[in-house]
Amino acid sequence: MSTQSDRMEGVAQQVGGKIKEVAGKVLRDDEMVAEGKAKQVEGKAREEAAKATERGKGKIEEAVGAVKNRVGAVFGDEELEAEGKVKELHGEARQKANR
Repeated sequence: MSTQSDRMEGVAQQVGGKIKEVAGKVLRDDEMVAEGKAKQVEGKAREEAAKATERGKGKIEEAVGAVKNRVGAVFGDEELEAEGKVKELHGEARQKANR
């Protein structure tokens, strides 16, 4: 499963857990309330794990891009330098999108 689908599954678990919690409160069923809260925590953990994975990928992209950028600059290869800068910026954006 991709990190994006893991992230969305985590959000869905949180929503489902909240619905179960509210239903449990309405029905005065403490066990259902507890199950709903547990489902929310599980969903949040899944979402955060997916976000952490994406941040890690972004950090690697940023580092690889920075190296390509510097190597291109040293050798006067503008194309390599530009490719590196694009990859570096893409990595930064991936990290920011998964805070």
